[in-house]
Amino acid sequence: MSLSGTVRRMDETSGPDGRPDPSQEGRLTAAQAGALLERADELLGAGDFAEAARHYGRVVGFDDPTVTGAALLGLGEARYRLDDEAGAVIDWEAILRLPDNPATYPAWRNLAAARVRAGDLRGAIEAYRQAERRAPADDKAEIATRLGWLTKETGDRRAAGRYFARGRGDGPLLSMSRLILIVTVVISLTAELSTEGETLFRLLALDKIAVANGEYWRLWSVTLLHGGFIHLAFNMYALYLAGPIVERWYGPIRFIVFYLTCAAAGSIASFVFGGDIPSVGASGAIFGLFGLLLAAGRLHHPVDRQSRAIVGQLGTVILINLVFGFVSGGSIDNAAHIGGLVAGFWLGAVIPPTRVPTLGSFWQRPGADGKLVGPARPPALVPVIAVLAVAGVVAAGLAVGTAARQDGRTGVVGEQTEEAALIRTVDPAARSGSVWSCAVPPGPAPG
Repeated sequence: MSLSGTVRRMDETSGPDGRPDPSQEGRLTAAQAGALLERADELLGAGDFAEAARHYGRVVGFDDPTVTGAALLGLGEARYRLDDEAGAVIDWEAILRLPDNPATYPAWRNLAAARVRAGDLRGAIEAYRQAERRAPADDKAEIATRLGWLTKETGDRRAAGRYFARGRGDGPLLSMSRLILIVTVVISLTAELSTEGETLFRLLALDKIAVANGEYWRLWSVTLLHGGFIHLAFNMYALYLAGPIVERWYGPIRFIVFYLTCAAAGSIASFVFGGDIPSVGASGAIFGLFGLLLAAGRLHHPVDRQSRAIVGQLGTVILINLVFGFVSGGSIDNAAHIGGLVAGFWLGAVIPPTRVPTLGSFWQRPGADGKLVGPARPPALVPVIAVLAVAGVVAAGLAVGTAARQDGRTGVVGEQTEEAALIRTVDPAARSGSVWSCAVPPGPAPG
């Protein structure tokens, strides 16, 4: 279809009432074309589809591809509402012969839907793929899910699985949560089975006296060690379940920031309240993920049916673990659990999920022009401020814990207590005298 064949050259476009008149002749100026498009939009919204089509058609062929693209998009919509789907498809296809413009993406989406209605599933898949390349971030998940259903219908189950995962917000096969899990397992098993294991324990464990002497990396490296295979298995299963959900809700970058922030919060709670006995384990960070999911799930209501069964059990799981920690007689570092949990609650409460829709995101309110708009998003600095607040608490905890040891209330900086020395021995049985922070993960809902 030639765009020039649909254009009439005119000199005037205003009627007696001052409204743009598509029947009068004349070359359009940018202002006149804009007025015609605005009036066409009003007519389309009011249900006067035939008159809207006249206004849109008058603008088609304007020498600005953006303006012509908008006119063709509206013209196709008006024709579709008039049950002329074949004419609508012609208009939407004409947009694709223009340079890319704001109408290109919705044109591909409209064509994809038209091809689905016509039974051309493979053509619809190609159109949705073109739309996905141009889609804004908020629409990509929806389009990926549509591609998942279409590829499943055409028998390509492998591609369908990839599209459904993309629609859920899952990252690549080796996501950030999986990468952390793999690294933790490798280092923990090396420490347990290798002849160099004691070196790793001396270097990475949460040795409180060493932290007071400035070895602050131990606030995070403690997550890489575990007190035996059962402890490692429980924590990694918990990370396997909770990590991908956090990553799906917030993305890989925020996931790693949250994980490290909660790990530091758990470690600093153990540093301040857990005595001088060294600790190992990722439970502070994992309890932080639990707290984050629980708070975000209850307060922001992310629309994520796949995660609902696990997140719904977290309150019970957290309570059981905390009670178990209190009655364990000191063999579990409950301070680390509580520190990570509180940090996670804070982050999940303040920072809404960004990679999946929430119930709040569906609410609309009248804008300044009377049109409905979505809810106002929190300022971009909110996540930064939330993380910095936890960092401030960690810094304060370092100062308090170090000062306490300098005053001799929990030990003397530079010296080892008898309990702390246990972790430095070669005998693996001696390491069991250290505090093992442990988490029991949730499982899928029964039935």
